[in-house]
Amino acid sequence: MSQVETPEQLAALLWAVGQHRDRGAFARLFAYYAPRLKAYFLRLGGSAALAEDLAQEAMLHLWRKAPQFDPARGNASAWVFTLARNLRLDALRRDRLGPASDEMPHLADEGPDPEAQAISGQAGAQLRQVLHELPEPQRQVVLLAYFDNRPHSAIERELGIPLGTVKGRLRLALARLRAAMETGA
Repeated sequence: MSQVETPEQLAALLWAVGQHRDRGAFARLFAYYAPRLKAYFLRLGGSAALAEDLAQEAMLHLWRKAPQFDPARGNASAWVFTLARNLRLDALRRDRLGPASDEMPHLADEGPDPEAQAISGQAGAQLRQVLHELPEPQRQVVLLAYFDNRPHSAIERELGIPLGTVKGRLRLALARLRAAMETGA
């Protein structure tokens, strides 16, 4: 196995994986990037085991998303590390969305304020109505992102649409929901 050193070689290998599912090219990319990704994740903080898991997952993403690589838009390393960065952000979001009761246990003993419950109930009904009126593609991404707590990358895979489309639909939907909730429609 020859050592991969130049950006041109890396781009050619990534292109071979994307266009031909070339396992040999993937093995060379894995040998080159896996240790670098692990070191990158370690520098960002976290355990060695987490860094190893994220590096493995990043390489899996590389395999799946290699057909999207366009050498005209940037070099292979920038593309790979962007995948890795986004993967880490998704992992952080997943961790942050865990149960909040551990963070503020003192609130668990307080009973709900009846007035707040009534206002919340009205707002909830209004939100459900506005959500129902959204175009189906926007409603679908809102439900997956905010009700199923799915990261954007998982929505991208599940719906088979580009990540930018997921984010765009969420932006449009949230703008509509915010406007409707502010006007009381």
